[in-house]
Amino acid sequence: MTQPEKLAEELGETLSHWIVGQRWYRSKAQGAATVRTGHTSVLIDGDPGLVHAMVTVGDEPYQLFLAVRSEPDSHLEHSHIGTAGGLHVYDAPQDGDLMGRLYDELLGGESVAGLRLRREPGADLEPGLRARLIGVEQSNTSLIFGNHYILKLYRRPDPGPNRDVVLHRALNSVYSPHIATPLGVLVDERGDEPVVLGFLQRFLPDAVEGWATATASVRDLLAEGDLHADEVGGDFAGEAARLGAAVAEVHAALAETLGTTEVGADDVLAEVAAMHARLDTVLREVPILAAHETTLREAFDAVRDLRAPLLVQQVHGDLHLGQVLRTTSGWVIIDFEGEPATTPALRQEPRTPLRDVAAMLRSFDYAAFHLLAGETADRQLSARATEWSDRNRAAFCEGYAEAGTDPREHQVLLRALELDKAVYEVRYEHHNRPDWLPIPLAAINRRS
Repeated sequence: MTQPEKLAEELGETLSHWIVGQRWYRSKAQGAATVRTGHTSVLIDGDPGLVHAMVTVGDEPYQLFLAVRSEPDSHLEHSHIGTAGGLHVYDAPQDGDLMGRLYDELLGGESVAGLRLRREPGADLEPGLRARLIGVEQSNTSLIFGNHYILKLYRRPDPGPNRDVVLHRALNSVYSPHIATPLGVLVDERGDEPVVLGFLQRFLPDAVEGWATATASVRDLLAEGDLHADEVGGDFAGEAARLGAAVAEVHAALAETLGTTEVGADDVLAEVAAMHARLDTVLREVPILAAHETTLREAFDAVRDLRAPLLVQQVHGDLHLGQVLRTTSGWVIIDFEGEPATTPALRQEPRTPLRDVAAMLRSFDYAAFHLLAGETADRQLSARATEWSDRNRAAFCEGYAEAGTDPREHQVLLRALELDKAVYEVRYEHHNRPDWLPIPLAAINRRS
């Protein structure tokens, strides 16, 4: 085997281009960048072998699990990265047998070339489970072991406390029914301070992603010629209300366990300034947004006049229909890392729970209109999509109000936060899914 510390360098631009092409790469707007290798370890020696590498792309750290084989494997052709030293290199999370071997090595609790699985108290884990990849994620990579556990690998692990783990532990401490039970943390012990590389939780085999459930309802409505949203068999409003209640209960549990803080006028002004700064950035990159600049700035500035005290706390930070699961017993919320595009320090800061509400309202809008993206506008279909969005946004707020406070009582702040989220979406779609750019632009127009 080629020396592991040289693997990334030998792959060179091949590795750089592969990383830039992955959904979890965060700086697509900057294009390709030089890859520099940090800590590298051989986790499984042999053929096939497994190498773990921490690399820096530009100024961003990423972790890679690399499968190395002397002969090509046709079953892994879709995950082939390149060749180095005459060896074929693959994205190892797509190799279920190899990752299953690593799982068994880690179960003993000992360090595996600097990586260690630290179990949660009372966690009893079953050995001998093959891994399979979940292929729908964006910022992380998750593996299911057997039908029991799910291991989320943070593609961009950050130093310091891992927010996802901290918030799950806080919610688990009060027996929240809206999370998957935490079981262990995969830690990198090769540096001066341990870094969380992965999070093991109970797998929920009966769960269905909220996005899939919601968009099935949209398809049912768009297929009907005469019925309204409340008349279609797949009406989602009841689930939207139950989801609103679940989010409110999670917010209440986080406030109970981690506390709240009352912020003053200076903090509010700072947040307004941050909204304007984010808008400035997107205007430079997406000139078409300029048509809405006046509306957006007026909505942000209206927040300056708020007089009521504003409570902030730990919230989800990146809530949308892809971050919630519907199980037979209710809604479960996943991925408490916070907004991937922000810095680790900003993700740790307490925020108003209305930010999560605004993000979920935007997600309902996406669910309603995504089937029309890239198509010539059809007035009837657009009207039906609007009807679905309005109905489920209202149901979510009603459910939230039943379990907490009514977010619609804070309309000025909620509108500003929703428009701020739409500005972020404009930038994201511009760089990743241009056909979807009309979705947030139309939403800004409707809420002007």
